[in-house]
Amino acid sequence: MSDHRTLADLGHPDFVQRHVGPDAGAVETMLEHIGQPSLDALMDAAVPGGIRSGALQLPDAATEEQAAAELRALAAMNNPLEPMIGLGYHGTVTPPVVRRNVLEDPSWYTAYTPYQPEISQGRLEALINFQTMVADLSGMGVANASLLDEGTAAAEAMTLVRRANRKAEGPFVLDADALPQTIEVVRTRAEAMGIDVVVADLADGLPEGPVCGALLQYPGTSGRVLDPRSLAEQLTERGAMLVVAADLLALTVLESPGALGADIVVGSSQRFGVPLFYGGPHAGFMGVRTGLERHLPGRLVGVSRDATGRPAYRLSLQTREQHIRRDRATSNICTAQVLLAVAASMYAVYHGPDGLRAIAERTHRHAVVLAAALREAGVEVVHEEFFDTVRARVPGRATGVVARAHDEGIHLLAVDADTVGVSCSERTTLAHVAAVLRAFGVAGESTDLAGVDLRSPDALPPALRRESSYLQHPVFHAHRSETAMLRYLRRLSARDFALDRGMIPLGSCTMKLNATTEMEPISLPGFADLHPFAPAEDAAGYHRLVADIEGWLGEVTGYDRVSVQPNAGSQGELAGLLAIRGYHRSRGDEHRDVCLIPSSAHGTNAASAVMAGMRVVVVAATDSGEVDLTDLQAKCTEHADDLAAIMVTYPSTHGVYESGIDRLCAIVHEAGGQVYVDGANLNALLGFAKPGEFGGDVSHLNLHKTFCIPHGGGGPGVGPVAVRSHLADFLPSHGMHPEAGRREGIGPVSAAPHGSAGILPISWAYVRMMGGEGLTRATAVAVLSANYVAARLREAFPVLYTGEHGLVAHECILDVRDLTKDTGVSVDDVAKRLIDYGFHAPTMSFPVAGTLMVEPTESEDLGELDRFCEAMLAIRAEIDRVAAGEWDAESSPLRGAPHTAAVLLGAEAELGYPAALAAYPTGVDADKYWPPVSRIDQAYGDRNLVCECPPLEAFAE
Repeated sequence: MSDHRTLADLGHPDFVQRHVGPDAGAVETMLEHIGQPSLDALMDAAVPGGIRSGALQLPDAATEEQAAAELRALAAMNNPLEPMIGLGYHGTVTPPVVRRNVLEDPSWYTAYTPYQPEISQGRLEALINFQTMVADLSGMGVANASLLDEGTAAAEAMTLVRRANRKAEGPFVLDADALPQTIEVVRTRAEAMGIDVVVADLADGLPEGPVCGALLQYPGTSGRVLDPRSLAEQLTERGAMLVVAADLLALTVLESPGALGADIVVGSSQRFGVPLFYGGPHAGFMGVRTGLERHLPGRLVGVSRDATGRPAYRLSLQTREQHIRRDRATSNICTAQVLLAVAASMYAVYHGPDGLRAIAERTHRHAVVLAAALREAGVEVVHEEFFDTVRARVPGRATGVVARAHDEGIHLLAVDADTVGVSCSERTTLAHVAAVLRAFGVAGESTDLAGVDLRSPDALPPALRRESSYLQHPVFHAHRSETAMLRYLRRLSARDFALDRGMIPLGSCTMKLNATTEMEPISLPGFADLHPFAPAEDAAGYHRLVADIEGWLGEVTGYDRVSVQPNAGSQGELAGLLAIRGYHRSRGDEHRDVCLIPSSAHGTNAASAVMAGMRVVVVAATDSGEVDLTDLQAKCTEHADDLAAIMVTYPSTHGVYESGIDRLCAIVHEAGGQVYVDGANLNALLGFAKPGEFGGDVSHLNLHKTFCIPHGGGGPGVGPVAVRSHLADFLPSHGMHPEAGRREGIGPVSAAPHGSAGILPISWAYVRMMGGEGLTRATAVAVLSANYVAARLREAFPVLYTGEHGLVAHECILDVRDLTKDTGVSVDDVAKRLIDYGFHAPTMSFPVAGTLMVEPTESEDLGELDRFCEAMLAIRAEIDRVAAGEWDAESSPLRGAPHTAAVLLGAEAELGYPAALAAYPTGVDADKYWPPVSRIDQAYGDRNLVCECPPLEAFAE
């Protein structure tokens, strides 16, 4: 070794080497196994030459230290101040034990959607706590496991009203005092679906004539608290439904909407310990009265029983209904905000009902003191009764008051030139109240706020004070000490299988490394504590970050403009289709409303098309799984006058680079349609092909897949929409967007201008540390890993689809159907038996029933890939023993899986096979993951629907 090395010779640690699992030697081994001389040769053989693009033009890759420093600098450019703007977003305190052990813990944030409930019992219990919390506070019969935000929850409620009462006629009425962003989101959704919306002051009652339903904000945006009972009676008389958009904290002191006649309650759980995050991610919620539970959108956690008869949690009813019902689905949402719902539920567990009520009373008392001090100084306070929001009239002086408050370190709301809004929160102190009063010019340091406090009565409406109980289940009373809380969180996380334990080879989901360096910045105060409607000059760091992300995403996809507003892939799909719809309408082609959907498409595609006001026409697939171009041509000819678009996933949902993608795009364009390329499989394209260059007009991208935002147990997510220049004017707009040019347009698809902005630093860090060459290598290794798995397993489990040269893209489909036919061993048996081997199962029965879709990603090293392959081969050997008659399928370890410790304590004779084989199929392992429950009876749970915390006695032996 030379003694004269320079600093340049020594270099820096390479993040790409940390992100990509297989090292150079492993890559050579894998290439040799699949018969390819190099990664370049593999990609040349796999990716059709006609769609290949040039090298990515991105900044040179940064080290982890450089990227972290740059993100700290961006966060420092933001100026959170004390957020007293309101508008549905409030300052809150995340209990440190929840922040560290949920939001910042990979056992929670790297988990996937609990489609395998036996290894998801911890997060399912946390979600049923969330449902119970919402149902109790709202007074509803049942609540779901979270929605994307309050605005989209309100839009979903509107469509639920229409769906549950098809005889209802007339418009949907929105309270003029509803959150402005909620009104906008509902209008966007309603216009696309052909639903009339009327905005009216519901204090004056309903408009004349028939209505299908109405939404009341409770308390209102202005702070006003209307009694819903009269409105509920009027709606009932007209055969319509009442939706109440409620504040969970207010519901600890105000009577529940359910007790006041509401049919549906929606809102946001943000102020239950979830940071502001400049607008998201936050867990929206929906509760419905008994009888409407089977119309609920999103996910619903229920209680069933396992094979031993013990209670066990699982997703109920409409699990992945988009994949089954497609264009007849009740919603296009196939995700949730699980991580944030868990945090909110744990906030309630941590504080309990008494603690929550105390926080609400303290919040209210600060608002009361503020209002009283203003009145004593001669300032007009708009409402006599309120919970946390005070509006004051200062003719012509609102801007000046807000500016002086800014100098005091507080963000207030200038409602108009004459009115200032002030919203208190659990973070509000008397010092904040004094600073606000100084901003109004009515008080100095000597103001006796304690005296004002003593002589000021509460301002809650006496007729609406909460009398009904809530959060009586023991879980909300048993964890008062931090020791108990810490152990509860640890106990739940230990029941789950997440990426911190092992590989999650789910096809179409891209479960790869969420690096710590990517995750750490989201907790920086500059990113976590900024209100989404803070002045633009106080969000300069976020605006720079968003501009970088949108620019980089445009470069890697070949599109001209990008919006990060959609806060899930489903909302990105909707935004993309609305852009196409807006484009056609701008050209006078209102009649173009047919959306072609390949039969193999992701289920949300068809549901999104319907929500965008389009008619779905299915295009057939060939026997090899590709879009049938002959049938496509026929459908385009048939619909030449009314074709709006085609939605196509590339590489295909079957995991293949279809050679005819450029021809497909040309056929649709020739018929006057637009091409929507679903970005779900972008992890197989980055650096090699750009949808915007090979024929796509619009795509949504899943930052929670390709760009490393963790799945969080089934949310959060970000689904940016990217378009060619001719669609740019039809990207989502928002009335309170910090850029004036983005305030007018088709309307918002999410409540906040930049959607789930708080997790964008994750993807920013990923792209910044990978650079163009790193992203390209990640793609190649992802494809290599999938082909390596396919090559090792194809003799045991046939690979259903391959492209030219017998290669797959970044995932492969293993066919179990013939084995099931011959032996009775099902794809479910294989999936559950994988748990005993220490793996999360691949995607089951999608896109083809009776198959397993495997996506290893680029982040799993060769040792883990081999461990998975060996487990699958061992399971095949077990299936062979069934085929040979050594075991009956029903009494085999395949059907008995997964095996809990409790089951194995029973007599081995009852099993019919060795307990050691059941528990340790690859040998004794001190680090073995033990599932907490046996196989769950799904049908029992649907027949006996229980969707709130069961009594502790249910779990007794």
